[in-house]
Amino acid sequence: MRRQFDLPSFDTVYLVTTGLEWETITEGAGHWLLLHDRPVPNGYNVERVEVALQIPPSYPEAQIDMAYFHPPLSRKDGKPIGALLDQLLDGKFFQRWSRHRTAAAPWRPGEDDLFSHLVLVDDWLAREFEKP
Repeated sequence: MRRQFDLPSFDTVYLVTTGLEWETITEGAGHWLLLHDRPVPNGYNVERVEVALQIPPSYPEAQIDMAYFHPPLSRKDGKPIGALLDQLLDGKFFQRWSRHRTAAAPWRPGEDDLFSHLVLVDDWLAREFEKP
């Protein structure tokens, strides 16, 4: 697994506890975390995906935003998922979910981290099925 840049130690400890394989890569001017074989909730076209997160240069003071999935996710019931774009990364197309924190739930430097962002990503995935 590639480690082209270092994450803060608290994130590395967390990632080890997940049991998932993960990599840090640099592509262009961006730093990316790739989480391999991460489960997604029932109802999607696949059970596991590769999740990419862009890590800002000033993280953890700056927030992690959005999430990117490979292979692209679709709902088994055929209903569309909104606010998606393709992103070429690491030689393959990832599906960018344009989801963001809100004023009611902003990034809290010193409190939020990779773990809290992935909790938010899991919430986005689950809430997709609450839409009409």
